[in-house]
Amino acid sequence: MTALLEVDRIDVAIGALRLLDGVSLAVERGQILGLVGESGSGKSLTALAALGLLPLIGGRVTAGAVRFDGQDMGAMTDRQRRALRGRRIGFVTQNPMTALDPVQRIGAQIDVVSRLHLGLSPAQARARTLELMTQLRIPEAAAVAEAWPHQLSGGMKQRIVIAMALAGDPDLIIADEPTTALDVTVQAQIIQILGALVRDRGVALLLITHDMGVVAQICDRVAVLYAGRLAEEGPVAQIFAAPSHPYTSALIGCIPQEGMARGTLRGIPGTVPGAAAFPSGCRFHPRCPRASDLCRTVVPPLTGTGPRVACHHPGGPA
Repeated sequence: MTALLEVDRIDVAIGALRLLDGVSLAVERGQILGLVGESGSGKSLTALAALGLLPLIGGRVTAGAVRFDGQDMGAMTDRQRRALRGRRIGFVTQNPMTALDPVQRIGAQIDVVSRLHLGLSPAQARARTLELMTQLRIPEAAAVAEAWPHQLSGGMKQRIVIAMALAGDPDLIIADEPTTALDVTVQAQIIQILGALVRDRGVALLLITHDMGVVAQICDRVAVLYAGRLAEEGPVAQIFAAPSHPYTSALIGCIPQEGMARGTLRGIPGTVPGAAAFPSGCRFHPRCPRASDLCRTVVPPLTGTGPRVACHHPGGPA
């Protein structure tokens, strides 16, 4: 099956700093790809590249290509990319608290998407808005549509942001940390909603998260980023059963388990380096228990036909 979204060996730079290095991933229709890694790994940059929004932060793709439905987005005009965003690509931002216009009623903010991208009349747009809100389990949708953003809870605002992403009837949804600002119960509800959207509508979903538990719960495939490079990528079931990269293994080890004794939750020593201080060789080697002289000097290639891994010493738990 041809991927709907294909990120093909892209490098991304801001100024003189190269922040992404040869990142590749693909999302097919009806599939959920989880893009994971700690803060600073490059997840949101990858999303901005896929949306064609890097110029907003002074960034640019310096090598490789981003293709949507077989079309090279780098070869498109700004107008063509704008036509894709909202209509064929929906975006769910990571902070619902600031994603909504505080001086517009909720319904009007959803209405405008379907009016702009689907050409609906005001009445048709409002009917679609109420239908979407109902599908997203928003009670008393008509009343909520007349509310102001400050009157809604964080979880309700996130549902509204998802409704806005869906209003143009997209083929792909990119959700950037959609549950970060929410409590655990609401997080679970939002994850269930996103999973149901993929099953019921057949859309593709790129889910950006730092939470491996969420990935295990909802995703079909997972791509693990570290310091701007892809560490491992493949089917969720295979990677969780037998992670090959020590970083992937360490991330999985950070998931709290039922019955875990106090003080036994694992962490990962150290921090993700900044782009100005990326180490030579494998960028994870300063934090890696398997690191050798080879790791410190030679960049490991991404290899494999099922799960792919970039590691000189792949294997079991780190």
